[in-house]
Amino acid sequence: MQGSANLNIMIKAARKAGRSLVKDFREVENLQVSMKGAGDFVSRADLAAEKILREELMGARPTYGWLAEESGETDGQDPTRRWIVDPLDGTTNFLHGLPHWAISIALEHKGQIVAGVVFDPAKDEMFYAEKGSGAWLNDSKRMRVSGRTRMIEAIFATGVPFAAKHTLPATLKDLAKLMPECAGVRRYGSAALDLAYVAAGRYDGYWERELKIWDIAAGLLIASEAGALVQGVRETQNPLEDGTVLCANGALFDHFAGIIRKV
Repeated sequence: MQGSANLNIMIKAARKAGRSLVKDFREVENLQVSMKGAGDFVSRADLAAEKILREELMGARPTYGWLAEESGETDGQDPTRRWIVDPLDGTTNFLHGLPHWAISIALEHKGQIVAGVVFDPAKDEMFYAEKGSGAWLNDSKRMRVSGRTRMIEAIFATGVPFAAKHTLPATLKDLAKLMPECAGVRRYGSAALDLAYVAAGRYDGYWERELKIWDIAAGLLIASEAGALVQGVRETQNPLEDGTVLCANGALFDHFAGIIRKV
């Protein structure tokens, strides 16, 4: 796809930060088997990637606002536009040497996400979309959600809450309701990639609670542009505001949503 200037800036920034993270990831694979551990090193890798992204994105568009996981929010001279960035979604995977993590970059304009990039450097997969222009993988592959129509053949993805999160009981109830009706549920540990995989037809649907806007802003657009239906876990919720997501292909959405929302 021939993208806009902003999309090209986003892709270039993601690739540059990706090179830095891949280099650090190789080191983490060595560090994680040592007594010292890799936690502090991963924090530095995360911050280094965010620094690259900020330099690239703000250098190209210095008037835009900025919102990122590590550095927080900075208002821009242009109040209508801001970058929303997660430099390393799937930090726990990264920490453990698991090659499933991503860089997520979204561009917001007047409260709407208009461009999104999710880059998986370990697999060299660049998922991206612009509002109204479809969703794409790498240079030229148009993405569409899966065509599956039967729940028993469908695979879904979610995140299982951990540590201080509060929604584990709700998620366990979801699993108890969903598992008997589908072909399986996957928990891969990166919300950005879960949404990108729905767009690519690898998953048939995805749901999760307690998310941050930088986890999902890019992925939501990519999934929507590939044909996914997207709502909050509760129908009245807004994913970007409330941090809950439920999405699936059109044929399965109502059945899937009915299962998850059943009290």
